Amino acid sequence: MKHLLLTLVATSFLAACTNAGEADATPATEDSVAAHPASNVLADLGGERTGPVYTKQAGDTLALSGYDAVSYFANGGPVEGSADFTVLYQGYEYRFANAENAAAFQAEPAKYAPQYGGYCAWAIGANDALAPGDPQVYKIVDGKLYLNFSKAVAEKWQKDIPGFIAKGDVNYPTHAPDEHYATN
Repeated sequence: MKHLLLTLVATSFLAACTNAGEADATPATEDSVAAHPASNVLADLGGERTGPVYTKQAGDTLALSGYDAVSYFANGGPVEGSADFTVLYQGYEYRFANAENAAAFQAEPAKYAPQYGGYCAWAIGANDALAPGDPQVYKIVDGKLYLNFSKAVAEKWQKDIPGFIAKGDVNYPTHAPDEHYATN
């Protein structure tokens, strides 16, 4: 496993260095800047969005409020990621605390990305509604990351986690990928 991670890290590093050199030789265009918002992207994993992804504001591309998605699965819990370790997935920026976590995400992004695009698991399950997910209020269920709006909402969600997940799995795909939570 360590060998695989080291290989992924080395490959990512080499790709980043190669792409950085190519970027210097190619003039930046508006399209290329929009496609790669962060200049220090380790990898672009591509992928089609199946639903909306929560960001602070509509049009932003920073997922999980900048928290390291892999860190949720470690003993220490969530930590903020660094722009130095950015990976694009489904058009969004995921940041990581270190190269090892970035490599783990690159190997299995669907394993680590939050369910329901980082929106509140209770809101999507109970009300078919989009509400922001707080990266500090989370639970791993069956190897998947779920966020909730607040601790009070998480208490409601915990009363029937399997039921809310079943409903959320049906409700979430009905929301358009460009839909965004609005405060108005």
